[in-house]
Amino acid sequence: MVTRRSVVLGIAAVGGFLAADLGAVLYARGPLGSRGRLTPQKFVDAFHEVAGVHPGYRLNHAKGVAVSGFFESNGAGAEVTKAAVFRTGRTPLVGRFSVPGGNPTVADTVNAPRGLGLAMGYPGDGQWRTAMLNLPVFQDNSVQGFYDRLLASRPVPGTGKPDPEAMAHFLAVHPETARAMTAIKRQPLTSGFADSTFRGLNAFYFVNADGDRTPVRWSLSPMREVKPPGKSSNDPNMLFDTVIRDIRTGPLRWRLLVTVGEPEDDVRDATIAWPADRRTIDTGTVVLDSIATEAAGNGRDVNFDPMVLPDGIEPSEDPLLPARSAVYAASFRRRAGVAGAVPQVEAQQVEQ
Repeated sequence: MVTRRSVVLGIAAVGGFLAADLGAVLYARGPLGSRGRLTPQKFVDAFHEVAGVHPGYRLNHAKGVAVSGFFESNGAGAEVTKAAVFRTGRTPLVGRFSVPGGNPTVADTVNAPRGLGLAMGYPGDGQWRTAMLNLPVFQDNSVQGFYDRLLASRPVPGTGKPDPEAMAHFLAVHPETARAMTAIKRQPLTSGFADSTFRGLNAFYFVNADGDRTPVRWSLSPMREVKPPGKSSNDPNMLFDTVIRDIRTGPLRWRLLVTVGEPEDDVRDATIAWPADRRTIDTGTVVLDSIATEAAGNGRDVNFDPMVLPDGIEPSEDPLLPARSAVYAASFRRRAGVAGAVPQVEAQQVEQ
């Protein structure tokens, strides 16, 4: 179950949302909300058109389970950032495993992307939030591209599946997404959340105590053995049930790796992987030692806005970042305080 430490941290994380939400609203009234441009409400409408309306749930990654634990920093990250979380020592965190989509009752599949959101530290001490996926690259490099792909994935009445012609047309217009999807399909599947590598995908800047500004991307590399998917299962919650049992057996650990970009690496395009020979800094270990059904005070109530950053971490020029922040805020406001959203993953009902 979630500890008292994680409950307090979760409540603090919710409080920290207010400042982040203000920034998102201001952005929405700027370029994103200008006449003739995409707005957060248009994204809300698009998610509803694709997955239906589910009050009280997130617009995307609606199905999830709450986790908590800590980050044990080894101090190596202090070379490139003055963020307190990278000083030697332990920082508490809350998080959430999830799968994409706005339908909270969607059945798990081994080939569906897996998400992990983390909020490290307390808002007053410079909290850091990150929303990661187990993908090598992101599918889109523009706000319009993401929106168009979302609409192209609308299920067709009668089949319940996207129109293949609509998606083919989208990919013809967006070759960057076609290339990204090819890279994603080449990535070997793993057995579940516990042995997945999670990546932030968007680039950021780390700023150290001397004011040096370094482009970076980060990832979580699993410390347990990576295995291929097991036998097919009729369990609609197979991924979540497995990770619940995993954490009950013992803490799960990942290495938090920071990849240092070179001047020629594009910080604006999340569909392009940086070269494999880029320098990587092992900054410490993320440990998840508690898992629970989503409820008040844990990861359920955290907006994993990637623009909530501590002193020492700054956003890059990637256009997806401010747009994600604005849409995340819209999703948070719509579900905040809505009663009756029944958790689709009941941790306490999973047998060991």
